[in-house]
Order: sequence, then structure tokens, then C-alpha cells
Amino acid sequence: MHGAYVHVPFCAKRCDYCAFATYTDRHHLTTRYFAAVKNQIERAIEAGMPRATSIFVGGGTPSMVPADELAAVIAAIPVETGAEVTVECNPDNVTTDMLRVYRDAGVNRISIGVQSTVPHVLASLGRTHDADNVRRAVEGIREVGIPTFNVDIIYGAAGESLADWETTVRDVVALDPPHVSAYGLTVEAGTPLADDTARHPDDDDQADKYDLVDELLVAHGLENYEISNWSRPGHECQHNRLYWLQGNYHAFGTAAHGHQDGRRWWNVRTPDRYIELIEAGLEPESSSETLDDDVRRLEALQLLIRMREGVPNRAFTTDALDDLGGLVERQGERIVLTRAGRLLANEVSLRLQAF
Repeated sequence: MHGAYVHVPFCAKRCDYCAFATYTDRHHLTTRYFAAVKNQIERAIEAGMPRATSIFVGGGTPSMVPADELAAVIAAIPVETGAEVTVECNPDNVTTDMLRVYRDAGVNRISIGVQSTVPHVLASLGRTHDADNVRRAVEGIREVGIPTFNVDIIYGAAGESLADWETTVRDVVALDPPHVSAYGLTVEAGTPLADDTARHPDDDDQADKYDLVDELLVAHGLENYEISNWSRPGHECQHNRLYWLQGNYHAFGTAAHGHQDGRRWWNVRTPDRYIELIEAGLEPESSSETLDDDVRRLEALQLLIRMREGVPNRAFTTDALDDLGGLVERQGERIVLTRAGRLLANEVSLRLQAF
């Protein structure tokens, strides 16, 4: 497996909780930026980049840039037959014409950033989209024949009650999505949310909301295959699985992260600097780190314990398993998290032992 991540840094508005490399005042750079990304892709191909088994176009808001320019970037990446190709979309931007352009470029999966369907919760998150557009986006995906899609939702915003969250989840279930990602709101340093402690999420509230979303999605036929991800069989996100299984992937665009056999690197953060470096014939890499074998083995277990496959029995001592009663369970030769364990996965991971 080999993946490719493409970062689109342009946004109409920066959300209060977002720490990604996104910019609301750089849209005039769009054409030069995509030319630079294609240049970087061409260099990677010349250097022997394998055909991709998955491509993920994230941001930012990929759906707000001209569809034909984004499609040209996607089409520039060589892929294996059957490769998964995902584009993140804001429901307000989605049109059937756009989706047809994506489809013709090889896109076969859309990820829709819904976050909530309750207006006051969307406002609390700093989101501006119209929840009704979510339904229209899903209808468009089905109309043009893109075979699968994901709905992203977030729980734990200030002012969001358990009833509000249930409304969002039930609205999502009514769309009959093949995949749902549900994330607890996270406070990231340097964001407006981080500076406003009164709006920070409550752990107990988030635990109740996790239990609720798991119950409703499982009842609808979706299986939890990673702590924050549920899908129908065959609709798991292959690009994310590549990340979680420590696969290799190239990084294209500003602030994009890549990985090759234990070496991780990331590109410069601003689109201006990224364009300057590419146009000067230089590499856009900002920094890197190389993991030693011991760290890689432990990290592999820390990622696997979050997945339904779990870890081999010997990843925990007998004493650790006794101490973790109720948080993990044996399934044959594997140890997996219970629902309660998923809520405390970081604590469970501290008891793992590499081998």
C-alpha cells in the first residue's frame, strides 16, 4: 500500500477550534499553488513514487476551489486499479456539476464536514454552513454515482446538550451513510477555543455523547472499526487504515505530512513559502524525524489498539490485563478495547509492551 495526501489550505472562514494550516486571505494564490503541487507530484514520480492505493485531498476546504483545477491535481497522481480517492467537502460548496468533475477525475469517495445539524451548535463551533445543504450534498453524491461517502460530526461544543447531539446523530442516520466519523471536540493550542476556557468540552459530557453515537450507529448497521469511525462492511476508509498501519504515503502541498519506512516529514506551513520553494526548484520539506525500531513497534501497538483488530495477547502483561478489567477483552489471540476502553484508550496504551 502507498498513499498520497494533498493539502488544500484555502478556507472561507477559520473555525475557532481549527489548528490546521488554513488561510482565508490567500485565494489569489490558488492557480499558482496547484501548479506548484503538480510540480511536486511530477518530481515524486520521477524519483520513483509507487502508484497510490489511496489519495486523500484534505484541508482547508478543497470544495471551495475550482473543481477542474483540483481534478487536474488528482489526475496527476498515478494510482493502482481500485484505488480509493477521497475529497473533503463543505456541504455549502457542493454542486452536482462539481461532483461530476470529481468523479471523472477518479474520485470515488466524498467526506462531508457536517459537524452538527443544530444551528446554535454550528454557531458555537464557528461553522457557517446550512444543515439543509447536507441532504442536498448527499443526494448529489448519489445522483452522479460516486460510490461511497463519509459524514464527519463533532461532539462536545459549548452549549450542545445531549438532546442536541442526539438530533445530529439521528439526522445523519436518516441520510443512510455508509461511513461516519464522530470526533470529540479537542482543544488545540493557539486556537481561539484554547483561549476561552469557558467553552472547553467536559469529559463526562463527551463520554455520554460517545456512548449515544455508538449505540445509534451500531443499531443502524454500522460497525466501529476504529475509536472514532464506523462503517458498513467494505466502506472503511482505506487511506486512514494506511496511516494507522504505519504505511507509506507522500505529502503534497503546504503543511502536508509524509511517511516512508519510519521517516516522517512535513512541508512548510504557508502557501506563499511553499510556492516560492517549488518555483525555485527546491524541496518544500520543513523538517523530519526518523523513528527507531523500538519506537515504531510501540507506536504500531498504540495505533492497533484503537482498531477493531486489536493487538496480540502478548502486548499486555497478565498484571496489566487484570488492572484493565472492563476496558479490554480477549478475542481469540487478540486483545481489543471495550466501549468503555475506547473512552480511555490513551490510558490503556500506557500499559502496552512492545515485543
